[in-house]
Parts: sequence; C-alpha cells; structure tokens
Amino acid sequence: MQIWVDADACPQVIKGILFRAAERAQVLTTLVANAPLRTPPSQFIKSVRVAKGFDVADHRIVKEMRPGDLVITADIPLAAEVIARGAHALDPRGELYSEDNVRERLAMRNLMQELRGAGAILGGPAPFDQTDSHLFANQLDRFLTRNRHA
Repeated sequence: MQIWVDADACPQVIKGILFRAAERAQVLTTLVANAPLRTPPSQFIKSVRVAKGFDVADHRIVKEMRPGDLVITADIPLAAEVIARGAHALDPRGELYSEDNVRERLAMRNLMQELRGAGAILGGPAPFDQTDSHLFANQLDRFLTRNRHA
C-alpha cells in the first residue's frame, strides 16, 4: 500500500501530518503537484512534479496508483475515479470516501457548480481549520492501522 497526495491544493498542515505518518508507518508517500514541493529527507516521502494543466496531477495519480492504495484529495471526481479503480480516497478534511458517499458528493458538487454558474450561490467551502486537521489525522491513523499489512 502506498499513499498518493494530490498536493497542489493540499493544506500544508495536512502535508505535515502525512510526513509524520509516512515515517511512523513506514509507508511510501508520494506528493504529486505541478509546482516544486518541499519535502523532508526520508526514504518514505517523495514528490513528483508534473506539467501545469487541467487535471495533469490527477491523471498521473490514477495512472500510478494501485488497488488498495490511499489517495489524499479534495477533488471529488478524482476520488470517484480512485474508488472505481479499487483504491481508497481521503479528503483533507477527514472524510474517507466510499462507493456510496462519493457518488452523493459528486452529485452535490455538480449541483453546486450549476448553481454557482447560474449566480444563485456565491463562495465555496468553509475555510480549513484545526478541527479539519484533527479529523484528518484521526481518520488517517485509523486507516493506516486497519490497512498497514493488507
């Protein structure tokens, strides 16, 4: 099992949690982004830089990941693709996606996108806060405990 991180929009605090977890669980964690990334020196942490462009990092993650891997992403279409391919997806706010809830989130995302496009809704998600990072850390720890030797 490996961890893949859709790192362009991943909050720095989440990256820090992932770096510590990679070392503790000795799990290869790869950050994929279209900008240079700072990562601590570790045999368990690496970064891959991809070209700039729409969904380039997402496509690279889908191409490289394997069933059973964990992908960290707030991108719901990417999460849906990951789950369809037999891997797991975890939102930086701590929600572990499943076949059931990812379909629901995708439908809601599409509806909100339509409403924003029509000018009916302004704004986006609430600001990321400490509660989100705690939820993420707890969910990641539970996942790694359950799946470390799977």
